[in-house]
Amino acid sequence: MDTNLPTSPLPRVVIVGCGFGGLRLAKELADQPLQVVVVDRNNYHNFQPLLYQVATGALEADSIAYPIRKIFAGQENFFYRLADVQRVEPDRNTIVTDIGEISYDYLVLATGSVTNFFGLKTIEKNGMQIKSVPNALNLRSFLFQNFERAVLEANPAKRQALLNVVIVGGGPTGVEIAGSLAEMRKDVLPQDYPELDLKQMEIYLIEAGGAVLGPMSKEAQQTAHKYLDEMGVHIRLNTSAKRFEDGKAYISDTDFIRTENLIWAAGVNGAALPGFSEQQITRNKRINVDHHNLVTGTTNIYAIGDVANMVTDAMPKGYPMLAPVAIQQAEQLAANLGRILKKEPLKPFDYTNKGTMAIVGRNRAVVDLPKDIHFGGFFGWLTWLFVHLMTLIGFRNKVVTLISWAISYFSSDKALRLIIRPYKRRDYKKHSGQSAAEHLNATPQYNPTPPALQEPVQG
Repeated sequence: MDTNLPTSPLPRVVIVGCGFGGLRLAKELADQPLQVVVVDRNNYHNFQPLLYQVATGALEADSIAYPIRKIFAGQENFFYRLADVQRVEPDRNTIVTDIGEISYDYLVLATGSVTNFFGLKTIEKNGMQIKSVPNALNLRSFLFQNFERAVLEANPAKRQALLNVVIVGGGPTGVEIAGSLAEMRKDVLPQDYPELDLKQMEIYLIEAGGAVLGPMSKEAQQTAHKYLDEMGVHIRLNTSAKRFEDGKAYISDTDFIRTENLIWAAGVNGAALPGFSEQQITRNKRINVDHHNLVTGTTNIYAIGDVANMVTDAMPKGYPMLAPVAIQQAEQLAANLGRILKKEPLKPFDYTNKGTMAIVGRNRAVVDLPKDIHFGGFFGWLTWLFVHLMTLIGFRNKVVTLISWAISYFSSDKALRLIIRPYKRRDYKKHSGQSAAEHLNATPQYNPTPPALQEPVQG
C-alpha cells in the first residue's frame, strides 16, 4: 500500500519530519516540478524554543503549534501523511511507516533530535524532559501537582523535596527554565500557595562544564550567570548528575539534592532512522552527509538539521544542532534539488551565523551577534522577544503570544497554571512494549514515577 498518494509523472520528494528544516524545505519546493510529501507523527509544527514557556504556564500549547495542513493550504504539489516512520529501505527507495509503505525518488530526513541521557538509566526512567508539546504539558502538570501535594504534606523533609527543582544542563533550555521558575517562585506561587513558605523552594542548575551557555561568548556566560545569581538560582558548575532515584538527585556517589522534580536539559542525539549502516551513523546518532547534505553511500537520500552530521574544517564535530542551521540547509537543498532537475552543478552548503541568544527572565537576556557584538539586559530581552515572535508560524499565534507576554510583563503573572490532564509518570517498557531503539524517530514521552520518599532531607 502506498498510503493513497496520487500517481504523478513528477519525481516524488518525501520529507520525514516537519520541524524547522522540513517545514522550510517543503515551502521552498512549492514552485518546483516535484511531488512533495511530508510525513510526520504529529499533525502540527512545533516551535521548540518556546516549549519551556508552555511548561511554566506562560503560554498555552496551541500558541506555539500550528497545523501542518493549514500551513501548506494552497500549495498544489504538497501532500501530508500522519505516520510514524519505522525504517528506511534504501535498496527499494521506500520508507516503512505504521500506515504503510511510501516510495520516493528523493528522500530527505529532517527528523531532528531526541533526548540523550548519556546512559543514565535512572534519570531516563524518573526524570522529566522537554523536547515536545506533550513533554511540556506533562511537566507543567507534574510541577503544579507537586505544589498541591506540598500543601497537604505534613513531613517537612518530604514537603521540601516536592518544592525543590533540579535542572540538569546549563545550555539555553536549562537557563531559560531556571529563570522562568525563579520568576514564578517570586511573583506567582506565593499568591497561589499562601500556605507554603516559598522561600524554602530551591532551584538548582547543574552544569557539567565550567560555565552556563557553553556555546556562547564569555560575556554572555558571565551575564547570564549574574542574572541567575540575582534571581536566587543555585548554579553548580563542573558538576554532573549521576542518578535520580528515591527522590534524590545524586551529584556524586554520596552527595545528593532532595527533590521530586528533576528536569533533564543536558543533551540530545540525532533522531536517525533504522536502515543505515554503522558507517553512516555517528556515535551521537547523527547521519553522515557530504557538503550537499547527501547521505554518504547513497545517491538520493539527504539529511538536514539536527540529524545531519556535516563535517568541515571549521566544524570538525559537525554543525551545531540549531534551528538556523536546519533552515539554511533546507534552503540550500531546495535550490540543489532544482539544479538536479535542470542537470546543473550543485552548490555546497555554507552556513552563515546570524547570532545566538538566550533569555533568563524579564528584562534579562543575552545576545551574541557576528563581529563580536554582545549585549544583554532590556535591549537583549526585546531582541529575543522580537526574533521569536517573528519566527512563530501563523498570525494568530503571533498575536496570542504577544498578548500573553504583555499581560505577563505588566502583571508579573502567568495565568495558565492549569492541570488540565493530571499527569502520572509511567513505566516506559511496560506501556510501550518497545525498546528505546524502536523509538529513534520519535520523542519519548514515557516517564515513570520514582519511589515514594523514605528518608529525610540531609543537611
